[in-house]
Amino acid sequence: MSVIGFPTSSDIYIEAEGRKLAVVQSYRATAMRSEQVVEAFGESEPVATIANQLTYRLELTRLYATDEAISDGIDFHKLSNFSLVIVKPDRRVIYTGCQWSKIEESGELSQMVAERITVVSSHRTEMAN
Repeated sequence: MSVIGFPTSSDIYIEAEGRKLAVVQSYRATAMRSEQVVEAFGESEPVATIANQLTYRLELTRLYATDEAISDGIDFHKLSNFSLVIVKPDRRVIYTGCQWSKIEESGELSQMVAERITVVSSHRTEMAN
C-alpha cells in the first residue's frame, strides 16, 4: 500500500510587479473566516450563520532579499500589495493582495535578512504547473 502525502514546496518567494524580491525558507498558512450569527425574535438559539470574507494569514520565516532587490534599496516596511508564490511539484499557489502585519528582523553586516514576517492576503489561487 503506498501512501500519498502532500507535495512539498520547491520554491517560495515574494514578488511585486513581476520581480522576485525575496526568497523564503519556510511558511505557515492559515485560512480564516469569521461568521455572523442570525438571530430571530422568540428563538432561543440562532437560526443561521453567515460566512463572511475569507482571509489568509501567512507566517514567513527566513526571508532573504534578492541581489536585485538589495541594489534597488528594498524596504520591506514600505512593501504593500505584493504576492507570495509557493511552487510545488504539481501546482503553484499564489497569494495576492498581500500586506504585512508584523515584521521581526535580525541580520548581519552586508546582508538583509528578515527572520519572520506575518502577512495577510485576501486572495489565494492554485494553478497547475
